[in-house]
Amino acid sequence: MALWAGRFSKEINEDVNAFNSSLSFDCRMYKQDIRGSLAHAKMLMKQKIIDEQAYNEIYKGLNDILHEIEEGKLLFDPNAEDIHMFIEAELTKRYPVSGKKLHTGRSRNDQVALDLRLYVHDEIKELQSLLKDMVLTLTKISSQHLETIMPGYTHLQRAQPITFAHHLMAYASMFLRDMDRLKDIDKRVNVSPLGSGALATTTYPLDRHFVAEELGMNDIMYNSLDGVSDRDYAIECANALALIMMHLSRFSEEIILWCSWEFKFIELDDAFATGSSIMPQKKNPDIAELVRGKSARVIGDVSTLLTMMKGLPLAYNKDMQEDKENLFDAIDQVKLCLPVFTEMLDTMNVNKEKMREAAARGFINATDCADYLTKKGLAFRDAYKITGQLVAYCIENNETLESLSLDTYKKFHNMFEEDVYNAVALETCLNSRQVVGGPSSKVEKENIERIEKKVSDYHD
Repeated sequence: MALWAGRFSKEINEDVNAFNSSLSFDCRMYKQDIRGSLAHAKMLMKQKIIDEQAYNEIYKGLNDILHEIEEGKLLFDPNAEDIHMFIEAELTKRYPVSGKKLHTGRSRNDQVALDLRLYVHDEIKELQSLLKDMVLTLTKISSQHLETIMPGYTHLQRAQPITFAHHLMAYASMFLRDMDRLKDIDKRVNVSPLGSGALATTTYPLDRHFVAEELGMNDIMYNSLDGVSDRDYAIECANALALIMMHLSRFSEEIILWCSWEFKFIELDDAFATGSSIMPQKKNPDIAELVRGKSARVIGDVSTLLTMMKGLPLAYNKDMQEDKENLFDAIDQVKLCLPVFTEMLDTMNVNKEKMREAAARGFINATDCADYLTKKGLAFRDAYKITGQLVAYCIENNETLESLSLDTYKKFHNMFEEDVYNAVALETCLNSRQVVGGPSSKVEKENIERIEKKVSDYHD
């Protein structure tokens, strides 16, 4: 019989019980549920709401249950309504008198709210660690490619010269923001709703701050209605995870392009690619494609959470049981994608020659040619027009700005001198960009060192 069955005259319908149950997915919060219950029991003893013997029995019982679950000796009862009821029922079996005292002064509403917050807090720490690995992998690879010239693109058209390091460090910056975002969200996650009761606290003299301190939480929630019904933190977390997946998806798209024969900028290690069942020449970037696909799934999880919450009145409603599966799925997908993506990057081969060749054939030094004339006194718009004419001439005559003769240059404007060749050399174009945030080797090296220090000093 369910622990809440006193009001009812008959057993719940089996189909309804299965429909109502959340144990299949909230069982993963068993550690957090036991942690919360231990802190609650300790507070009840401190406040003399239960005696020391009851606390000692509760303490022993909950720790025994924890160890037995982790050792596989205690299996979850599929008939239990949720993880909270399962653990309480198991405790009560072992200590019938003391076990029934554990729930004094709390409701499942504030209990589940606490468990989910503790779970998200723990998962954020793991996600931070995975993101840190990703950023440090990117800085390591980038340090090896400070001189590897490639085209930078806009509209997927070759635009200006950058280095492979500069391109990778753009993603390092994104993932660093993701770390900061999760850290900020955790400030709002790591607050205790326990003591809010069902919606209006309790008549027992609870010490809510004591419980929060026991659990290492930053504070308590100061409105009991908000305490049991708030899921902003879950939506914020899922949204941050969707942003991580969006960043991974953008990165995946570029990996997929770079692997193609049309680019051939990189080659993935055989351990991170698959073949075709019919075409023996194929080497498919399936990992990147799966990550790109999973990003849609996580974005969908955010949408589900927002839609689930948008019409709910205060305080708790059973709809809110639907918060967990989508949040858990978003967490699971990011934790699945980050490590395999990091390893894929760490083992890829970079084709420097192909990147350099693409940069050389793309007229990506045209802006620098215009800047050359501007620095000699010509108005930029006039310089822009002349350079555009030069590019058109090169295309028509199968030339590049580097291969044009000085006589040809002078036909377009007499300001051109021998030093134009140095000005349009890709290395010059690249390393003349000394502005902070730019792609020059010197600036990029400093940026890598800055990010490495920030990540190394980062505290979860």
